[in-house]
Amino acid sequence: MMTTDRDFRVLLWDIDGTLIRSTQGGDFKHYFTPALEAVFGGAGRLAEMTVSGMTDLQIAAEALHHEGIRHEHIRERVGEFRTRLMVEMERVTTAAAARGKPFFYALPGAREMLEAVDQHPRYCSALLTGNLEPAAHLKLELVGLSHFFRLPGAFGDDSHDRRDLPALAARRIEQHLKIKLDPAQFIVLGDTPNDIACARHFGARSVAVATGRNYIADDLRPHHPDVILTGLADTAAVLRTLNEL
Repeated sequence: MMTTDRDFRVLLWDIDGTLIRSTQGGDFKHYFTPALEAVFGGAGRLAEMTVSGMTDLQIAAEALHHEGIRHEHIRERVGEFRTRLMVEMERVTTAAAARGKPFFYALPGAREMLEAVDQHPRYCSALLTGNLEPAAHLKLELVGLSHFFRLPGAFGDDSHDRRDLPALAARRIEQHLKIKLDPAQFIVLGDTPNDIACARHFGARSVAVATGRNYIADDLRPHHPDVILTGLADTAAVLRTLNEL
């Protein structure tokens, strides 16, 4: 590990819309809704919400706000909710696989990009995602990408506010690698304005990946990422871009 190299970079990857996508529209509601119903007695306004870029705790809190359920109530039962969410995710993903149509798939270039940076001495990859931690790992296992993420990261069960996640990930990674890194040595890659905002809040570099799930490049440009990519399909071009950050 390059403990004194100021050129070293940690790539903090979002998952949904950046590395993977669902084969079904409104995918998360297939498992998130019954999990909320089982633990909190209802799903509130979840059906009408657009949740891209939000953490799972934030989604739950905003869905249930009008039911009188607050962030602190959700935090108190996060273990129970996490367990139930995984039961529901296993149910829907297993059923999809049995029908011959996997629930999630890797986006074009995602695997090749992760392989390239995994073999590059300048980079290490970690997760920075709004998913609850076991949900994040399950999604990546289902598409065969989990082995690229050996560092600790930050997840949707760490905070309801995505802006908190880069600092949490950085602290864990520094402890794991036993080195001190500047915020500018972290690069957040994601497909939403919230990914850009959390990078800016921490002082990291921001790479907006405009895969078009909910946002195209013109939507992301006003949020001032360091770079906008239209996807990850051109591995060499993405590497050239990262090498400039």
